[in-house]
Amino acid sequence: MKLYCFGTGAGTEPIKERKHVSFALEINNQFYWFDAGEGCSYTASMMGVDLLKVKAIFISHSHMDHVGGLGNLLWNIRKNTLIGKGFPIAGQLDVYYPNQRSWDGLMMMLQETEGGFKLGYKMNASLIQDGIIYQDENIKVEANHNYHMQKEEPWTSYSFRITAENKVIIYSGDVDSYDDLIPFLRDGCDILMCETGHFNANVIADMVLANKYKVDKMYYIHCGNDILADKQRVLSRLSSYNIAIKITEDKEIIEII
Repeated sequence: MKLYCFGTGAGTEPIKERKHVSFALEINNQFYWFDAGEGCSYTASMMGVDLLKVKAIFISHSHMDHVGGLGNLLWNIRKNTLIGKGFPIAGQLDVYYPNQRSWDGLMMMLQETEGGFKLGYKMNASLIQDGIIYQDENIKVEANHNYHMQKEEPWTSYSFRITAENKVIIYSGDVDSYDDLIPFLRDGCDILMCETGHFNANVIADMVLANKYKVDKMYYIHCGNDILADKQRVLSRLSSYNIAIKITEDKEIIEII
């Protein structure tokens, strides 16, 4: 299993070398895509990712730094079919979205592009709810709402627990507080992929250690001003924690073993 980082920045203004958040897990030559920040499909293509091997796409919430590249991703997958590169690996594409209005708006925009966005394959689009939202022979994805966007239903922001190859990965998405992750953290994980867009880098490490959650590694993937201002200072500050911590970078490929 490999982790491909297409964008590792938070919702900042354009900055050098960090686009907004987007990543994928490659398992058995298939890709499972999480969030879709600006330019993600271009970056993936330049990294050698075959977009027709994308099997499913999961969106945590509809803020622009998480969906700004989604329309182009869907458009580029379709474009590859039109130029004769084949069809999506499963014969269809599954997309999981958190907000019906934003999805409907995106589809309206795509339908105004060339060919009315008519597809030669099936695209299954599903509204996310709490619980297991996806499972195949490679991966299981569970969703749990968080309070990043509102504190009452209908929920439109989610965190994900991903189980694959005997590993458990939690992706925070954006959260109101790291207490939002307690339903997932109680059972621990191998990798916690977490944001610093709304917190400094110590907050989640403090919370994990204080509550003695079993977290083997932490990857910062939605890097905010705390990290962007001085990454080396943050790494030095985090070196005292008894946990493996990594700040991910755009275009990085990480083998998960």
